[in-house]
Amino acid sequence: MKEFFVGICVLLMVGLLSLAGMLLFPVLLLMGIFFRLLVALFFILFVIWLVGKVTLLLLESLRKRDL
Repeated sequence: MKEFFVGICVLLMVGLLSLAGMLLFPVLLLMGIFFRLLVALFFILFVIWLVGKVTLLLLESLRKRDL
């Protein structure tokens, strides 16, 4: 009889954990989408900064060459 209750408890815990996983799936999906957008935003900001840096370096090298 003891084994029966232990088996029922194990099956209930596995069921509860799988239910929690199914309920958390939309949250994890939204976190993945948000993270992808955040990485894209940082990449765009980095590219804009890099273009400005290269432009200033080129302008400074042209000014030094003219002198």
